[in-house]
Amino acid sequence: MPIRIAMLLFPDLTQLDLTGPFEVLTRLPGAEVSLVWKSLDAVRSGTGLCISPTATLLDAPQADVLFVPGGTGLVPLLKDSAVLEFVQRQAAGARYVTAVCTGSLLLGAAGLLEGYRATTHWAFHEFLARCGAIPVRERVVVDRTRITGGGVTAGIDFALCLASELCDEPTARAIQLGLEYDPEPPFDSGNPERATPELVELVLGRLAKARRDYGERLPLR
Repeated sequence: MPIRIAMLLFPDLTQLDLTGPFEVLTRLPGAEVSLVWKSLDAVRSGTGLCISPTATLLDAPQADVLFVPGGTGLVPLLKDSAVLEFVQRQAAGARYVTAVCTGSLLLGAAGLLEGYRATTHWAFHEFLARCGAIPVRERVVVDRTRITGGGVTAGIDFALCLASELCDEPTARAIQLGLEYDPEPPFDSGNPERATPELVELVLGRLAKARRDYGERLPLR
């Protein structure tokens, strides 16, 4: 039986938000993955990688899983009626509504996280409450039909958890082994609670414009 997965694509997305989960989910038995955007023209990520959509917002089949990645290109989509309507329409028929990084904020803008526990990139965590979500500082958060992941690299952890939900744990474990996903980072600074205050301030400074843009676009609650 096929598992239909719709992954939203858009200009200036963070490509690893998309491609990390893509590598995991395409390995599920029966997976049929659609990369969805307004047209079939190639989309350029925030770092210049070009990715080609396989379906448009209007012709994408109803998915079992809706997935939204993050990135600075998400900001204008927070008030884009065509994208919001697509997300809401797909969510109504999906088994799971999911996101990684700031993709969670688009789900929130579409009214799909009201009363759900959720997470996002640590630098944007404060905005979850403005979407009606219950913010949780965890790498992956599963709450009923909503599954959200933290920033960027958390997408692989997220996808393995989703794989276990869609199939079973042995399938997810086999995918993990096939990908040799056994991280041993050279530095222990991938979490703001372990990084130095100076490093946290440096990264927040680099993300200041994006934080300001999200703050201006998201609704006040």
